[in-house]
Amino acid sequence: MTQFKPLGPDFSVAAQIEIADVARAAAEGYTHIVNNRPDGEQPGQPDSATIADAARAAGLGYSFIPVSPGGMSLEQVKSLAEVLERQSERVLAFCRSGNRSALLWGLAKASTGAEPSALAAAAAAQGYDLGPVLGAMQQLQQGQAG
Repeated sequence: MTQFKPLGPDFSVAAQIEIADVARAAAEGYTHIVNNRPDGEQPGQPDSATIADAARAAGLGYSFIPVSPGGMSLEQVKSLAEVLERQSERVLAFCRSGNRSALLWGLAKASTGAEPSALAAAAAAQGYDLGPVLGAMQQLQQGQAG
């Protein structure tokens, strides 16, 4: 069973989920799934269409914002920020280990004015290090304030 790790009251990250995890997410009150894992990254992983179908069948929203291990773009940050703005309920994001999802969350939240050090502390409490993107988070937050 994949562990859902909360980074905030309305957002959690997970390693690669399976179809059974989608139903569990719905049962636990999540209303939207964000897939940050590119299709075909590893043999045997469920593809985006399969997870999307399971999400819709469970009554969940679904977004595919694939992030390759080499980094993420401002467009990806904006895409997740838009999902977070649209969702007033709980969002579950996943990738291979949850790390890319946590990094993207930190950047997206900072881009809407959230305090980077508080985001980093929330991620660290679940075992994720936002240190590699902390400078970018601070720039995004300052851009929002300015």
